Amino acid sequence: MMNLLLLLLMCFISYSETVSGIKGGTVSLSCGSEDREIVDISLISRLKHIPVCVNKNCSGRVFKEGSCDVVITDLIYSDAGKYFLHVYYNNDQTEVERQILEYHLHIHDEISVQKGEDLELDVLLINADKVERSSSSGWTELWTRGHGVSSDRLTDRDETLIIHEFTVNDTGTYRVLDSDNEVWITVTVTESILDSKGNLSDTDEDDTDDTEHRHYWMLTVVLGILILMVLRVLIDVMIDRLRHRGPVYRLI
Repeated sequence: MMNLLLLLLMCFISYSETVSGIKGGTVSLSCGSEDREIVDISLISRLKHIPVCVNKNCSGRVFKEGSCDVVITDLIYSDAGKYFLHVYYNNDQTEVERQILEYHLHIHDEISVQKGEDLELDVLLINADKVERSSSSGWTELWTRGHGVSSDRLTDRDETLIIHEFTVNDTGTYRVLDSDNEVWITVTVTESILDSKGNLSDTDEDDTDDTEHRHYWMLTVVLGILILMVLRVLIDVMIDRLRHRGPVYRLI
């Protein structure tokens, strides 16, 4: 009886995988059944059926590739979560069987914020259990379901976590977890500053520019000192020659 229950459980979820994609990018849910005669596929997330286009020419963001792989394009935060891909295929006896594959889709992103501005993380708090930020002592909870934000500098509004008056101490990695401590969204936040043209630039790039400027300045100073030393030597040689020349006679 126990073996039968285990067999039924294996038939229900035959495969599980965690996939990761960049916000705005593309991710593929591979079915691994290219050698089978696929009859149909169905994608389900949060108990909802996700329409799957049959080719890339469809207007939707989710389409089938190959015999049963599913590709999701233009990833957004709300795409993060658990998916079940139902693959229907003919077996050796030409009977239709079903295989269910489970995927955990993780979305990661990188953003930069200018000092003093508000940092808005539209990370869909309605589907989250908590939001954490990395720190020297580990992960610090910023927001939890049922308790809200952890400080006066934070606000949760319209599924968005807002950090007021961004400072350099707010840089780092933020992550969104569900009730099972599964990480669905990861956001890396850096500080941006205004460059000489008034455009925003990352602090890392600005540090690189400052380093290059310092190198050019040091090279200019060294070259200037070398030129002065050469000129000083030439002047000393000319003065020494004039001192050792004999009297000059002119015929009148």
